[in-house]
Amino acid sequence: MSGTDEGPTSRAGTTPGAGPPDVTQRDHSRPGFAELRDYRAAFAAAALPMAVVDLRGQVVTPNDALGGLLGADPSSLTGRPAADLVGLSSDGPTWRAYDEVLRGTRPRLRCTRRLKHADGRLLWAEVTVVPMGDPEGGAERVLLSVADVSDRRELRERLRHLRMHDPVTRLPNRTLFFERLAGALEAPAAARAPESPSAQDGSSAPPGRIGLCYLDIDGFKAVNDTLGHRTGDRLLAAVAGRLTDCAEADGHRTGGHLVARLGGDEFAILVEDSSGTHQLTELARAVLAALQQPFDVAGHRLSVSASIGVVERSSADTSATALMQAADTTLYWAKADGRARWTLFDPERNAHRMTRQALSSTLLPAVERGEFTLEYQPLVGMADGIVRGVEALVRWNHPRFGLLAPSRFVPIAEEDGTIVQLGRWVLRSACLQARSWQLEHPEDPALFISVNVAVRQLWDSDLAADVAEILAETGLEPGLLQLELTESAVMGSPGRPLRVLQALSEMGIRIAIDDFGTGYSNLAYLSRLPVSVLKLDGSFVRGFRYEDGAHPSPADETIVEAMVQLAHRLGLTVTAECVETSGQAERLRRIGCDTGQGWLYSRAVAPERIAELIGARPPEG
Repeated sequence: MSGTDEGPTSRAGTTPGAGPPDVTQRDHSRPGFAELRDYRAAFAAAALPMAVVDLRGQVVTPNDALGGLLGADPSSLTGRPAADLVGLSSDGPTWRAYDEVLRGTRPRLRCTRRLKHADGRLLWAEVTVVPMGDPEGGAERVLLSVADVSDRRELRERLRHLRMHDPVTRLPNRTLFFERLAGALEAPAAARAPESPSAQDGSSAPPGRIGLCYLDIDGFKAVNDTLGHRTGDRLLAAVAGRLTDCAEADGHRTGGHLVARLGGDEFAILVEDSSGTHQLTELARAVLAALQQPFDVAGHRLSVSASIGVVERSSADTSATALMQAADTTLYWAKADGRARWTLFDPERNAHRMTRQALSSTLLPAVERGEFTLEYQPLVGMADGIVRGVEALVRWNHPRFGLLAPSRFVPIAEEDGTIVQLGRWVLRSACLQARSWQLEHPEDPALFISVNVAVRQLWDSDLAADVAEILAETGLEPGLLQLELTESAVMGSPGRPLRVLQALSEMGIRIAIDDFGTGYSNLAYLSRLPVSVLKLDGSFVRGFRYEDGAHPSPADETIVEAMVQLAHRLGLTVTAECVETSGQAERLRRIGCDTGQGWLYSRAVAPERIAELIGARPPEG
């Protein structure tokens, strides 16, 4: 507000334009007048700029220092609104607080303002407004003081700069980066607030977007380890310079991007007001190209690259935590995919990762809660079509994801070691079921039960002792148990695994090599292993069927025939997997395969369905 006739507020009983009498008009005979005169002299001579202000907000008495600060004759300031002189009316909260001090409902106001000194320089001033006690006991005026705090402010800014910037690269550090990121994400929310003009007229502000390139330097540790940290620091500074150049070249349209060092060899480029995914991917390409140029550092010519995770999304639909999690995940993908590349965040791939993580965290409790079940797929004699045995296949009845096939969780169980507990449960449950069928059908030949075993079970548990205990507990004969291991697991694991297999074989248990033909396929090596069964991988059998009028693959048939003949000469039986047509079955029978497994005979089914097949002969013809 401006003018000299009215202040920001008028008190009841106060005539506009007529303030309280000046102290110079008081009766000189009153007690304390000499002291008041001394105070007034000190006030006028004080180096601190001050002014007495009436309750309408108008200057009553300024001192010389205030006039010097503002570059005005002190007498010319009398009667002017104090708020206008020192910027107290520049924002609503400060103005309201000042008004409360004038009305006596607030004890003081202290704020910092940017003022212009008489010599033209800008300064930071701490403005204080406090009520003044009147000699007669009434607080009818306030004292305004203005302290130059520019030096203090500058020191604080320097300390903040040191605290917010990386000393090696001079870039903003992790603290400043997250402060800027939080501000960027809050801005769209403020724009959508009800008091915004766009909200008042019924329209909506365009959604803001934000992007992030999160990267680390491939091979940086080798530089540190071989050339020392001093050279490593110089390389980081050189990388920071190139990142800054890339960001400035891309961000000239929007006022620049924030380049920060988040720690170690990790950097981030924050793109506020992103124009879309294309802008972020082009920036990532530019960064990769810039960093792939050699660096001349401390007399060394160094070549490095970077892995970059790229995330771009609506600011309204994310948070700082979610954005950084996505960026970190995507950077991991870039490194896992081969490094020296950028990778764009993929929600579907991330959902798969999150599902995998959720499965991993609940695997062991699921075993304890009994969420797993077994289904069984018949192993059928190729010569007579009679069911000889079954393979036990585990399923997970997940409370959230439904019925899961082994491919969804067994690899995870093998990675985290849960396969030991899960495998023990599968083995016990399968043996119990096989013994149950045997007791229910005493007049029919007993079915053997085939159970998959992971190589980690050979390393991380006493599998031979577990098997012996389970056979004794269930009463199943050792000859009715077959353990399946993959070809690569058996042949690539000398030492303890082979000793365990030998012990199991000596107990009378059959050892089968699963998916044979996809790994080493070394029949000579197999002759030295305690193996009794080969299960041919389904990829060979698929070449036996007619598809789209084409003839079966003669090469596959020749390979299978050769493997079957060699296996038989070594005393091994052969099972063909993935048998789906009668034509495949007939050719496999002619070649000499002993048993077959596949949808031609049955899918994996519940144990009740297997009970119906025991002793049953195939229909004639």
